[in-house]
Amino acid sequence: MESKTQAEEEGEVPNPVQPPALATMGDKGKRRAITATSIGSYFKERTTTGSQPTLKSVLASKQVVHKVKLGLARWIIDARISFNAIQLPYFQPALDGVAAIGPGFKGPSYDEMRVHLLADLKKECQLLVEGYRSSWKRIGCTLMADGWTDQRQHTLINFLVYYPAGMSFVKSVDASDMIKLPISCLNCLLRLLSGLGLVTLCMLVTDNAANYVSAGKLIHEKYPNIFWSPCAAHCINLILKDIASLPHIADLASRTSKVTVFVYNHMIFLSWLRKRKEWKENVRP
Repeated sequence: MESKTQAEEEGEVPNPVQPPALATMGDKGKRRAITATSIGSYFKERTTTGSQPTLKSVLASKQVVHKVKLGLARWIIDARISFNAIQLPYFQPALDGVAAIGPGFKGPSYDEMRVHLLADLKKECQLLVEGYRSSWKRIGCTLMADGWTDQRQHTLINFLVYYPAGMSFVKSVDASDMIKLPISCLNCLLRLLSGLGLVTLCMLVTDNAANYVSAGKLIHEKYPNIFWSPCAAHCINLILKDIASLPHIADLASRTSKVTVFVYNHMIFLSWLRKRKEWKENVRP
C-alpha cells in the first residue's frame, strides 16, 4: 500500500469540494477558517438574471412590494423626474445594487454627487471614448458638423464622429464671431481634423451652406483621402422649402393655417373633434 500522507495520519482528509486555496489551516485543535468568498463562489449573485431569490424576497407580501414601489413613485414625482427615466438601462441595476447591500444603505450626499461621483463618471466616459478612438484607427470614421442657432442668436456647431460601433460627441464650437467665409470655416475644420488624426478620417459631412461646400472642396484637394458629402437631412429641408414656395402649395398652406386657427380658437368645436376616433391624431393636445 502506498504511504499515507501527513493529513491522513493526523486524521484530517482534505475536502475535495472546497477550493484548497480558500481553506486555511490553523494550529492543531482549532477550527478550520473558511472565508465568505469560498462559500459565495458556489452560488449566483442575487442581482444576476435567473439567480436564486432570497427567502426574504420570496416571503414578501404584495402589500410590502407595493409599499416599496409607492415610495419610489413618491420620490420620482416629488423630484419631477420624467416617467421615461424608469425605462433607462441604468435604473434596474441601481436598484439591484441597493438590494444587494441590504438595509442601512445610505444614498450619496449632495457633495459626493456633485464632486466625487461626477468626476468618476466623467473619467469613465473619457475611458470609453478613448477605447472608441482605437477603432477609428483600424476602420476609419466620419466627422459630422451640426450647426444650429440658439435663442440668443449664437451660432453653434456640434462636431460628432460616426463609426460602425456608434457615434461620439467630440466638440462644440461657438462660431458667432466667425465671419461666414470659406477660409474661416476651413481653419475651424482643419484645427479639429488635426486633433482627430487625418489618417483615420474618411469623410466629412456638413450642410449645404456655401462656406461649407467651399471648405469641403479645399480639404479634399489638400487631403485626397477625405471626401466631403452634404447632409441628407439638410437637403430634404431645402427640397421641402422649395416645394412650399410653389404658388398652389403656398395657397393651400395658408388656407390650412386659417382652418387650424379657427378650430383651436373654438373650444366646443375642438372638444367635439377630440371625441371622434378618426380625428384623435389630427387634434392632439
